[in-house]
Amino acid sequence: MSAALTFPARKARRLRWFEFLAPLSARTRVVLAIAAWLLFLGVWQFAPRPPELAALLPPPSQVVKTLGELFVEKNYLADVLQSLKRIALSFSLAAAVALPIGLLMGAFPAVEGFLNPIVSPFRYLPAPSFIPLLLAWFGTGEEQKIALLFIGVVWFLISLVMDDTKRVPIEYLECARTLGAGRFRALSTVLLPCALPFYLDTMRQMLAVSWTYLVIAEIVASTDGIGAVMMRARRLVRMDIIMAAILTIGLLGFASDALLRGLRTLAFPYLRKSIR
Repeated sequence: MSAALTFPARKARRLRWFEFLAPLSARTRVVLAIAAWLLFLGVWQFAPRPPELAALLPPPSQVVKTLGELFVEKNYLADVLQSLKRIALSFSLAAAVALPIGLLMGAFPAVEGFLNPIVSPFRYLPAPSFIPLLLAWFGTGEEQKIALLFIGVVWFLISLVMDDTKRVPIEYLECARTLGAGRFRALSTVLLPCALPFYLDTMRQMLAVSWTYLVIAEIVASTDGIGAVMMRARRLVRMDIIMAAILTIGLLGFASDALLRGLRTLAFPYLRKSIR
């Protein structure tokens, strides 16, 4: 009898991976992630390439070798640090503007009614379209790059923060007001603390968007940064350097996302199971 029950039990365990919204253990997620990357890198490394495409699509082993050479021989670390500085400064400025505005828009419909007609249309304007204006206003210096990265995320960040603020149950605010809290006290001690985990999730998403604008910001009259390295490599048809720079951006973006995930876990340990 026990042997007869063994096969269905094993089959059920196998099928559980393909059940709708079935939870996976941390170990299973790690195994699946490693398997996906091994498959991707294996196909990239060993897939046959026509001779004319060999230089245009270097294997990952060559890309990793080139990345090491950039750090050792080309002072690549200075370019990476410069790009990190631009991302950190522009995103900090965007967050400093978006958080209070989005909080007030989400908390008070009158503020939303006044500001949203301006904020909402700007979300649909592509940040690169501002490059001619930014060049005219700031020249080709550092201010132009920071401004482009700022514009690329601030409008979306305001709207998302506003939506996050509205996710706080109104009953919490009503309870605080019933207990005698004024508007500012309810805003600062109830609404803001409840919405902070949502804000961190939103900042993770928009920080990824900020990294996607980095190359655009650094290809215009730039002499340093990861984008400038890619433009110099394009002129020399060095696809291995371009891919090494793309890999660098991906790794830096992943590290910054992990940093915000860790901050969320430390600040709100009771929400640890909800992190994705």
